[in-house]
Amino acid sequence: MTTRTVDTTRTIRTTQATQTTQELAAFLRSRRERSAPDRPDLPSRRRSRRTPGLRREEVAELAGVSTDYVVRLEQGRGLRPSAEVLAALARALRLDPGERDYLFDLAGRRRPGRTDGPAPGAAPSLAHLVDELSPLPAMLLDHRYDILAWNPELARLLPGFDTPSPVRRNAMRLCLLHPAMRGFYADREGALRDGVAHLRAAWAAHPQDRALTDLIAEFTTQDEDFARLWSEREVRVNGRGRKLLRHPVVGAIAVDFEVLLPLEDPELRLLIYRAADEESRAALDRLCAR
Repeated sequence: MTTRTVDTTRTIRTTQATQTTQELAAFLRSRRERSAPDRPDLPSRRRSRRTPGLRREEVAELAGVSTDYVVRLEQGRGLRPSAEVLAALARALRLDPGERDYLFDLAGRRRPGRTDGPAPGAAPSLAHLVDELSPLPAMLLDHRYDILAWNPELARLLPGFDTPSPVRRNAMRLCLLHPAMRGFYADREGALRDGVAHLRAAWAAHPQDRALTDLIAEFTTQDEDFARLWSEREVRVNGRGRKLLRHPVVGAIAVDFEVLLPLEDPELRLLIYRAADEESRAALDRLCAR
C-alpha cells in the first residue's frame, strides 16, 4: 500500500468519524428538544415552566451524568460514550427501539442483543425463495435498498421497473427519480418517509459504506423531498402496513406489506406484498396475467 493510499484512507476515516460525531450531537439535541418536560420522573418545580423540550441539566439528571457531559456531547466534542451511558440517555429521552439502535450505531457501539450480520448479498436460496413466493409480489433488498432479487409479479406491479439497468435498480431511486413512479403511491409522503428513515438508520450502522454515502448525497441534491425528510432525522421504520397504490394499467390496488429479516442474513430484507381486499386481488390477477 502506497503512502498516498494510506493518507487517503486516513482522511476518509477522519471525515466519516467527524460526520458521525456531528450527527450524534444533532440527534441528541433534536430528541431533547422534542421530549415533553411534563414528566413524572422530573421534580415538580421544573415541570412548572412552559419552555418546550427538556433542558440539558434535566437530561443529565435523568441519565445520571453531568450537565457538562451532555453539553459536550451536543457540541460534538469527540466523546465516546459507553454502552451504559448510551442506554441511560436513551431512557432519559424515551427513544423507541429504532432510535436507540441509531444512537448506538452513531457512537460506534452495538446495542446489547444486536449482532453484525455477514456482508450483504443475494444468497441463492433467498433468490429462489423470492421466485417461489409467486404469485405474491416480492423482492429482496440490501441495506442500501438495492434490489437484489425479484419475481415477475413484482416487476409488473412497479411501473417502469424494467427501464433502469440492473446496476441502477434501487427501490429508493425508483421512488424518487423515476417518472413512472411519481404518482404510484397514494401516500407518497409516507412512502418516502419510511425509505428515508431506513436509509438514515443504515447510514449510522454502516459508516464505512462509501456507496451508501454517495447514494444519500445523490438523493439529497436531486430531490427536495428527500433533503427535507433527511433533515428531520426520523429513524422509525415500518416493518408491516398497508399501502394504496395507483397503478397506470389496473387502477387502485390496496396491498398489505411485510418486511422479513432472514436470520442468517440480517442485513437483507425480504419485502412481500399481499392484496388487502378482493377488488385488489382481482386487479393483481389481471395485472399478472398480462
